[in-house]
Amino acid sequence: MAALNPPVCDFGLPAIDFALPDITGQYRTLADCRGENGLLVMFICNHCPYVKAIIERLIRDCKELATHGIGSVAIMSNDVQTYPEDAPGRMHTWATELAFPFPYLFDSQQSVARAYGAVCTPDFFGYNARLELQYRGRLDASGKNAAPPESRRELFEAMRQIAREGKGPTEQTASIGCSIKWRAG
Repeated sequence: MAALNPPVCDFGLPAIDFALPDITGQYRTLADCRGENGLLVMFICNHCPYVKAIIERLIRDCKELATHGIGSVAIMSNDVQTYPEDAPGRMHTWATELAFPFPYLFDSQQSVARAYGAVCTPDFFGYNARLELQYRGRLDASGKNAAPPESRRELFEAMRQIAREGKGPTEQTASIGCSIKWRAG
């Protein structure tokens, strides 16, 4: 399981529309998920130790970001034949147990992950109100283990800045995580 870092933020890149089923089978679109001040698109999965290390902080931050007009959505794009822990039924269980405050969508064709250029879990894309990319960094200093509780909340701070100013910070530290598990062929 190799750790990967996504590329740096391509400021201004437009968000890509999608229509994917959530854990109940209801289809959600980009428009359904966005907030009045922006949108956080997250590529996560159930089995990744990097995601497991931050999931409680991510839930906390997404709840708080909603109060600032930032919508959030999580997308799972892994090959579930190879990684059955990430299958829709398990997605439903995990999201329900943890009371995700955001839709958890299944990208079965992996087309949305490819369109966004997602490379790992977690991979974060922070958009302003015009749905222009302003953040492509990490949640905080966590890796496979959670960072200390007093660690700087990098993603949260960046998204709050985006909500206020429409622009993300120029200094961003790339996220780190497990590679997206692409289907063969």
